[in-house]
Amino acid sequence: MRALSRQRHHHLRVGLVCPYSFDMPGGVQFHVRDLAESLLERGHEVSVLAPAADDTPLPDYVVAAGRAVPVHYNGSVARLTFGPVTAARVRKWLTAGQFDVLHLHEPVTPSVGMLAMWIADGPIVGTFHSSMNRSRSLQLAYPLVRQSLEKISARIAVSEDARRTLVEHLGGDAVVIPNGVFVDRFAGAEPDARWTGTLEAPTIAFLGRLDEPRKGLPVLLGAVPAVLQRIPGARFLVAGRGDFGADEAAQALGPLASSVEFVGGVSDEEKARLLASADVYCAPQTGGESFGIVLVEAMAAGTPVVASDLGAFLRVLDEGQAGVLFRTGDSADLAATLLRVLDDPGLRRDKVAAGRQAVRRYDWPGVTDQVLAVYEMAVAGHNAPVGEDPSSLRGSRGRRAGKENR
Repeated sequence: MRALSRQRHHHLRVGLVCPYSFDMPGGVQFHVRDLAESLLERGHEVSVLAPAADDTPLPDYVVAAGRAVPVHYNGSVARLTFGPVTAARVRKWLTAGQFDVLHLHEPVTPSVGMLAMWIADGPIVGTFHSSMNRSRSLQLAYPLVRQSLEKISARIAVSEDARRTLVEHLGGDAVVIPNGVFVDRFAGAEPDARWTGTLEAPTIAFLGRLDEPRKGLPVLLGAVPAVLQRIPGARFLVAGRGDFGADEAAQALGPLASSVEFVGGVSDEEKARLLASADVYCAPQTGGESFGIVLVEAMAAGTPVVASDLGAFLRVLDEGQAGVLFRTGDSADLAATLLRVLDDPGLRRDKVAAGRQAVRRYDWPGVTDQVLAVYEMAVAGHNAPVGEDPSSLRGSRGRRAGKENR
């Protein structure tokens, strides 16, 4: 079916809208960027609208929607932009683009996507990324967007967790299409001597925003003393931006803090090399995760993953077949799990092999095929003659796509 669908897709003009700022990239921004590049590679015309300052260096397919304001949202700080000046830019971008399909990411976040949803007509696809048990911001936003949401002709959720959040807060349903990863870029990454471990001094890598508690860095630091007691040479490589560094680690760990190395922010290429170099990748997140893209990246790089047993991580790691899970928030259990993985080369080999197998379903070519199938569904539904019910097509295709990704 995939090979057929790849031949069938006709040329589309696609408008992608990202609510979060390209000045401080995160998971949703990277997803939008990679999808844009994957669609461009297929010969489609793509324009991305995203918050960014006018002097921010951006790829030529990204249009800046204005400087963003930091807002506390879903347990982290999101950088969003809203208001009449932004609305004028959105209107201008929509008029210039004449898009066949408009693809809004996180359309209920009060940012450019919500404005585009209000202003636009034509086929609209919405992708929902967030996973929350109870979201006050979604409950507040819902009355503002309820009517506009009816303009979305097809919905995508990046995971079962994101789909459940959508169903519980907003009603309706969505096709599950996972986040994409350019698997070969990670699989082909060269290890870096600075980050490569030895038997006596293995390296454990962590990647995430350092000052965001739900990313779990304090949980990892809590495991450091017990790991060092057994493996005194172990090195903890901490990559990412945020107001947390050597001073805070020294406060938490005293003299043991010298085993924690702060790498700082890393480029895409450095991230791939860091993951390829580490003996173990550790994902100690404590909540608010709908997917876990860095787990997929680590598996693609051939690195065994130790992760907290959040529902989203459980699913990405095939219920623990493709990685090793520990009790969320439990530093002692994390230390014991890291030691078990570091002590057992056979276990590491098994998890790496299972991980390499598991990541194939997240490779961008296959994910892009599924997204294009949804675009075509949205366009066909929008262009259906009066009296024909496109939802019957949407329902059957949507259920099938949903099953494929479960």
